Amino acid sequence: MTARAQPATIRRGAPPRKRTPAKPRVVVKTQAQANRALAIMPPGVASAARIAGRWLIVLLLVAGAIFGFIAMGLPQMVGTEIGELIGRAGFAVKRIEITGIDRMDRRQVENASLDQTARAMPLVDLGEIRQRLLQQGWVKDARVSRRFPDTLVIDIVERQPAAIWQYQRRLALVDADGRVIEQVRLEGTPLPDLPIVIGPGANRRLDALADLLKAAPQLKPMLDGATWVGDRRWDIRFRSGETLSLPEGDAQARDALVDFAKRDGVARLLGQGIVRFDMRVPGRFVVRVKDPVPPPAIDTPTGGATTPAAVPRAAPPPVDEDGTSNT
Repeated sequence: MTARAQPATIRRGAPPRKRTPAKPRVVVKTQAQANRALAIMPPGVASAARIAGRWLIVLLLVAGAIFGFIAMGLPQMVGTEIGELIGRAGFAVKRIEITGIDRMDRRQVENASLDQTARAMPLVDLGEIRQRLLQQGWVKDARVSRRFPDTLVIDIVERQPAAIWQYQRRLALVDADGRVIEQVRLEGTPLPDLPIVIGPGANRRLDALADLLKAAPQLKPMLDGATWVGDRRWDIRFRSGETLSLPEGDAQARDALVDFAKRDGVARLLGQGIVRFDMRVPGRFVVRVKDPVPPPAIDTPTGGATTPAAVPRAAPPPVDEDGTSNT
């Protein structure tokens, strides 16, 4: 008989790997190393190092505690409570002494001073009061101080009105810097005796206008106001109703105003019924007069139709193409 062949055995997969034993972990003994380092040091240095280490730990703990207290707001709470206790003991704001105000309403100062969460003298925020006062139009500067036991002392420096600014159909008092002081009411209150400047940005040109008028000081008493035209030049208005149109440029406007002042001193141009003097073009002096008024009608004795009275009048001056007359 023939022997039967045994089936071959097939092993699948890679042969098992041998596990490498893990290396023992090296533990650094910091304390032991520190002790060995201290043992090497001289005795005095080692003792000082130990003391410094202990104090460093204490300081870190104290700093952490203080930071925690601040984060929780404990110092502020304690300070506020102490301030309230002082206030209840009689050191609270009961009076306000105000100096330096002339035109400003006293109630505005009092309201700004008493708008506090606490009235205790130690808790009154003087800086906050000053900032609120500086937001008032009349206040140029303010000084705030305490006078124990119960008084706030406030010294106000008021702004001085320099002109009335007309813009977008509103009137406002402005100082020399162009800062708006307050709105001017048109009804029930007479306007202050100040020049009226008109136009956007005219309030910021008061210094330039003042320098311009210094060139002809004899005209300043007759000034009624000025209009800043097109952000480039001035129209000067006089109390007698005339308007003087000046050219562009500071030097050109100054020369034209001086020339007009000389002409007025010689021929008395103002108050003669003239509407406008136009000096915008150098070398030309153009005058515009009022439209002629028709003479009044006179009734005839017989009750017939009325006939106009003959009123002699001078011949009109020559007229330019733009409808203005020359002198």
